[in-house]
Parts: sequence; C-alpha cells; structure tokens
Amino acid sequence: MMRLNRVNCVSGQGGSILRSTEKLSDSTSPQGPAAWAEAWARIRAKLREEVGDVEFRSWLRQMTLASIDGDEATITLPTRFLRDWVSSHYGDRLRTLWQQENPAIRRVDLRAAAGSRATAGEASASAPQPLAESLTNATPRAADPRGEWSAPLDPRFTFDTFIVGKPNEFAHACARRVAEKPATPGFNPLFLYGGVGLGKTHLMHAIAWAIRHQHPARQVAYMSAEKFMYRFIAALRSQSTMEFKETLRSVDVLMVDDLQFLIGKDNTQEEFFHTFNALVDAGKQIVISADKSPSDLSGIEDRLRTRLGCGMVADLHATTYELRISILEAKAASSGVAVPSRVMEFLAHKITSNVRELEGALNRLIAWANLFGRPITLEGAQEVLHDILRAHDRRVTIEEIQRKVAEHYNIRLTDMSSARRARNVARPRQVAMFLAKQLTSRSLPEIGRRFGNRDHTTVMHAVSRVAELMQADGSFAEDVELLRRMLET
Repeated sequence: MMRLNRVNCVSGQGGSILRSTEKLSDSTSPQGPAAWAEAWARIRAKLREEVGDVEFRSWLRQMTLASIDGDEATITLPTRFLRDWVSSHYGDRLRTLWQQENPAIRRVDLRAAAGSRATAGEASASAPQPLAESLTNATPRAADPRGEWSAPLDPRFTFDTFIVGKPNEFAHACARRVAEKPATPGFNPLFLYGGVGLGKTHLMHAIAWAIRHQHPARQVAYMSAEKFMYRFIAALRSQSTMEFKETLRSVDVLMVDDLQFLIGKDNTQEEFFHTFNALVDAGKQIVISADKSPSDLSGIEDRLRTRLGCGMVADLHATTYELRISILEAKAASSGVAVPSRVMEFLAHKITSNVRELEGALNRLIAWANLFGRPITLEGAQEVLHDILRAHDRRVTIEEIQRKVAEHYNIRLTDMSSARRARNVARPRQVAMFLAKQLTSRSLPEIGRRFGNRDHTTVMHAVSRVAELMQADGSFAEDVELLRRMLET
C-alpha cells in the first residue's frame, strides 16, 4: 500500500473534507483520507463534549484539518489571533486526542489559513509581552531539576502584567521582596492565600520568572501540590524515594501551588514537612499558595500548619470595582482592540468574584470582534457572554436598584429616600424610580414608599421625566441603559 504523504482539505459542515494528493490503493485503509476524516470528526466531537457548545462555537468550530504528513497533523484556522489562542489553550489537548486516535501522530501544527491577515488587535494580542519575551528567550535560565520536575511557567504571568490594587498590594509587595532577595529572614516561607481567580498563581509564576531573570544560577522548582503527591507516590512504587528527596532538596527555590490538595493525605504531608524543614534549614526559599490561611487549613497536621505560618503570610482579598476596571483596561490596551468604557464598566459590575472569569469574558469579546470584524458594544457583550451573565441572574429588587444607581452617580444611598432636591441628587433618584418601574412588579405607591414615603404622583413624574430626557439626550440614555443591563442581565 502506498504511504500517504499529504492530505489536503476544504472546509465543510462536518469540519473538513479530505483530499489526498496521491492515489491510494485503498481509500478506507487506516492511512486513507476517509479514515483521517473520521478520526478528525471524532476529535472535534470529543472537544465539543469537553468544552461545551458555547466554547466550541467561539474558538474551535472553524478548525480545519489541512494535512497529515508523516507524524504531523496540520490544522488551519482563519486568523492568526484565533490560531494563537487555540494553540495556547487547546494545543496540548489536540495533540493528546490525535495520539489517542493514532499513536503515529506525534505533532499537531496549528496555522493561520493561507492569505489570512492579522488585524491590529490580532497582531498585538498574539505578540508576546516584551518582558515575557525576554524572560522566555533571552534570559539565561538555570536548568530545572530533573527537567520535567518543574511545571512550565506561563510567560504572561509576570510582575509587569499583574494589576495592583488595595486587595492585593500587600501580597504583591511580599512577592516582589522574595523575588529580589530569596530566603530573606521573615519572608521564608512566603504563604499566599485567597479565593479562586484572585491572582495567587499569577504571583507564583511572577516570582519564578523574576528569580530566574535576576538570579539565573538559582534552581527554581514550581509545581502543584497534586504533582508533588504523584511524584512521591511514584517514588514509593519504584523504590526511588532517596532520589525523590535528593532532587527536591537540591533546589534553591521550591514553589508549591494549591497546598490544600494535601488535606487528608497524611503520608504526603509528612514527606512535604521533611522537605520543607530541610530546605528552610539550608537557607533555601519556599513559596506556598492555598485557598485559606495556614490556621484555617483543617486537615493539615498541626506541626506543618505551624511551620507554614512561621514566615510571611499574605492574603489576596476579593477585588474591588476599581481594581476590576484597572484589570480590564490593561487587558484591553494589550489586545489593541477598542473596548468602550461602558462595556468595561458593565463587566466590572456584573462579574465581581473571579478575575479569571472577568479576563476570560473580555478575551471572548475581543476574539468575537476580531473573528467577525465587529465593534464591541453593550448589545454584543450581552449576546456573546450570555452564558456567563446567566450565572449572575437574580431577581431585581428596589433596594438593589437604589444601591447600583447611588454607586453609579457617586451619591449616598440615604439620598434615595432623603428630602434633598439638589439636581445631583434628584436626577439619580428619578432614574432609580424609573428603573424600579421598568424592572420590578411593584406598584407606584409602593415604589414611592421605598423612596422616602413619596406620593405615587412623584414616581409618575420621575418616570415620564426620565423617559423625556432619554429621548433628548443620547448620553443620558446610554447611562440609563447601562444601569438597566447591569441590573437585569
């Protein structure tokens, strides 16, 4: 049977239609175009099942199998931006799925389709950040112990890309200090803790990058607590625990992420405790992250919990509105895509608990704008992010309307029910009444009672006045529309 050297394709509803550049004696053979097409269809189906329909439509639907050449599968995407995104987020998974279909496929090459051109936004988004690029390519780096022991570092997660605000400024300052002077007394170990998506892993990677940049001779090992456990179990099974101990205790900086994973795993905790002591006693730096402070990590041995808290403990609080806006502005600026301030305000109000989800929402909007050549608008954000916004759905109350409007116009919440008639107070109060009428089922008299026992005719006047102003003033109308979307979606 003739060996398949190249398989071309054209896009079709099923993902691709393969065409061989050579005639095969059996088109249904394991290396025939029909077999490759079936394998590709199965891979796409698995990805859709794993990531969900929304994610698949946003990022993966436009993938096309271009060729199979030896041990390499080539997949094309319509733009460079989309190629870079898919490569970063799904490249490893695509390679794994191909190897499951055919072990002979060892590489997956993701390319932008021939003739595709990057927009200004794509060029900016796909280009590495200057510091990350210098750290990845130009900086002499100490070899990781045993090579595969240390997990890869994300070049996007540096101190330059970490947005600092009041909720995280102390943790950021501590991380900087450790990066500049590892094993400084009082900062060893450094224990970072906080909720999901607040920046712990970002700071961990930033510390590792900075140490490798400023102290290239130092060996840095970064891993998750889960990987630590699996390595330890593997060493027990292979009777190579001494090698395990020697490898970890030879590093200069040990960084372990998500320590809470070790809760209830007594043997692994004991090994970690001994490794911890050996490194600290030798003047080596340890950096730990977890979702809770050492004192709140129930299920961790007392002696280990005490040791964890003997250095510097720094927490990352939930984000503030101002910090979320700063994060979105920095992300939008680096993408090169124009994101209206009203859209960023909308996202900052709606997605409050998780920076990762906030950035992911903006990334999806930027990709949508690049893929379809459309400007980002409030309406577009609501359409593209419907699944994320749905998770924040809740019944709108008059109290919530008053709070949001007062925050938006920078007045006191008590002004909503006060007797003050100054325009800077009266107008927001009228807007809140208008929105209460639009978004709740409360009667006019009840709305009036919630606004300082005002008469229902006052509410009627407020509703009609706001409607008139919206017709006459486009900027005012946009303000009210932004508030409405933040409250009802």
